[in-house]
Amino acid sequence: MGEMEEAKAKAAAAYNAAADYFDHPVSSFWHRFGRRTVERLDLREGETVLDVCCGSGGSALPAAEFVGPKGKVVAVDLAERLVALGAAKAREKGLGNIEFSTGDMLALGYPDASFDVAVCVFGIFFVPDMAAATKELWRMLRPGGRLAITTWGPDLFEPANSAFWEAIRTERPDLMKGFNPWERISTPAGLREMLGEAGIEKTEVVAEAGSHPLNSPLDWWLIAMGSGYRGTLAQLDAATLARVRTRNLVLLDGCEKITTNVLYSVTVK
Repeated sequence: MGEMEEAKAKAAAAYNAAADYFDHPVSSFWHRFGRRTVERLDLREGETVLDVCCGSGGSALPAAEFVGPKGKVVAVDLAERLVALGAAKAREKGLGNIEFSTGDMLALGYPDASFDVAVCVFGIFFVPDMAAATKELWRMLRPGGRLAITTWGPDLFEPANSAFWEAIRTERPDLMKGFNPWERISTPAGLREMLGEAGIEKTEVVAEAGSHPLNSPLDWWLIAMGSGYRGTLAQLDAATLARVRTRNLVLLDGCEKITTNVLYSVTVK
């Protein structure tokens, strides 16, 4: 299996596993940051939007509301269980202008200039060649269209992230990660550099510092179970998982918030 196929398989497996907790109230930041991304785009009625790595609709659903019944949103994700969650929410909201489907952002097959807007929230870093993926999104935009890429800023989920990996290291050091892919684009300079490699210049990048409250360390564990961390947890047997959970929660005793710094970028073609 090549690097690209392996990355896609890992992302799909992790988020399919995480689907049962993905929309848990403790993880409300997915939808909060998705909506904030859409609000920065000044969407107009009748526009067409492509949302890749759409998850369960954090940005796609508000986009559908903004563009109205004459507009259209195409929402795509590798994880079919998240796609199903998003489609169910669209039906509940009576949004007939949004189409959820399972697919690969690099192989959607749309012609050049197919969309007014392209959106990718917390997803571009899952592709080994981020610049190539960004270039593909740019290709599908019409002149005057807007590309929005939202990614994590520095110190994601700290101190819970460090506590999580310390608990993993104690039990399964072979699963430790030396580098998270979003770290390359976690600063405005790093994000602009990646966009520049895709041939995209004059990008507006806004860094937003923030945090997410925890009522108890258990909130963090639910977040981990409903996010990419689940891919690591799914590789543990039941006894090891229980020990990792206990160790992670002990390390976070007294923690009341985690870091959620975010970068928003919008570029007009």
